[in-house]
Amino acid sequence: MCTLEKRGDIFYLTLTGGGEEHRLNPTVIASLRSALREAREQSTRGSALITVADGKFFSNGFDLAWAQAAGPGTAAARDRLDHMVSLFKPVVADLVSLPMPTIAALTGHAAAAGMVLALSHDYVLMRSDRGVLYMSELDIGLTFPDYFTAIMRSKVGSPAARRDVMLKAAKLRATEAVAMGIIDSAYDSAQAVLEAAVRLGGELVKRKWNGEIYAEIRKALYPELCGMLGLTNKVVVASSRL
Repeated sequence: MCTLEKRGDIFYLTLTGGGEEHRLNPTVIASLRSALREAREQSTRGSALITVADGKFFSNGFDLAWAQAAGPGTAAARDRLDHMVSLFKPVVADLVSLPMPTIAALTGHAAAAGMVLALSHDYVLMRSDRGVLYMSELDIGLTFPDYFTAIMRSKVGSPAARRDVMLKAAKLRATEAVAMGIIDSAYDSAQAVLEAAVRLGGELVKRKWNGEIYAEIRKALYPELCGMLGLTNKVVVASSRL
């Protein structure tokens, strides 16, 4: 599950469910979508969203135990995994189209779908003393969903970095991820990450941007990803000077 709290102009989305690892199962995914829908409905000019998680994990990806509960290695287990892949895709679309800047504050591990969740935000901040970014699919014998690959191509600019993430299953510490251009900045503690996220959020909301304009510009920035997510662009004119 997750919670959503608004303080001033900043929404705080906190992952609380899916166990200590914040695994993404249908219940948690539904809770995420509900919170993002609420943030969208309550957004005003100059809003921002910060996503955090309790404990030492940001999210360790899909709830594979839930899938395997249908019978390890069975078609039913595969169907459950495919179901989570399908359910999670709109979460990424919700974030990419959200009418406000978004910040992921990683106070712990972000793996597989958890890393995709982080990269779906505009800014990613991470602690350097604990936690890794890790796309585990190669190690556990799964291919990448098409929108996972699209977000890697959209958000990880270096071909060498994409190779290490996808074809080496590298476990990246924050300082490595900053050097590779995958995340924005690293901090020496969970508290420092949260404080930095709040500072950044405060700077962004002061700009008082029109959220609809912001979302359309973001979508235009990632055409391949938006094509995979089924998001279309529209022209919006909100300036009184035109």
